[in-house]
Amino acid sequence: MYDELYQAWKREITESTLGVLPRDFYEGVTRYLRKIKEENSLIDNKTLKTTLLDKEVVNVKHMLGELLWARYKKLVKFTTQTQKLSTDLLAFEEVQLFESFVPFTEAYHKFAKSLLQGQTRHSRKETRKRIALRFSKDIPQIMGADMKPYGPFSAEDIASLPVQNAKILVKQNLAVIVDVT
Repeated sequence: MYDELYQAWKREITESTLGVLPRDFYEGVTRYLRKIKEENSLIDNKTLKTTLLDKEVVNVKHMLGELLWARYKKLVKFTTQTQKLSTDLLAFEEVQLFESFVPFTEAYHKFAKSLLQGQTRHSRKETRKRIALRFSKDIPQIMGADMKPYGPFSAEDIASLPVQNAKILVKQNLAVIVDVT
């Protein structure tokens, strides 16, 4: 596995195109690292073999980190340039990550294009936390959605309540929304 990792690392670092990885590449690397660590734990810490295995773990982690970073940059470049990428080049884990990233990138490109054309794709909804109400009936004190007490209220009283509570009171015909604009 070390040689396979080395070849993949060398290719990704030196070439500008994305190299092919076997579907189970990362699974193989993790099995390999686990095997080295297990082997190392079974032998005396003061031996040359222990030192060499420790160095091998460091090298594998270094190459794997650089390989991941190089592939990440290439994948981002593909998606930001809206190029199509064959998933045959990717390991299993990369396919899953890439497939979730592509829709975001495409949506963002559409958003940027419409914005540059002077349009917004989605109107911004006003997010209000409270609504002014006029009560049509007497009601006792209530606990608001914000965990604060409100009331008691008499018919024709006007008060500002959390949106969640206001919707319920209006639906039950206990109050009406007051337009304050």
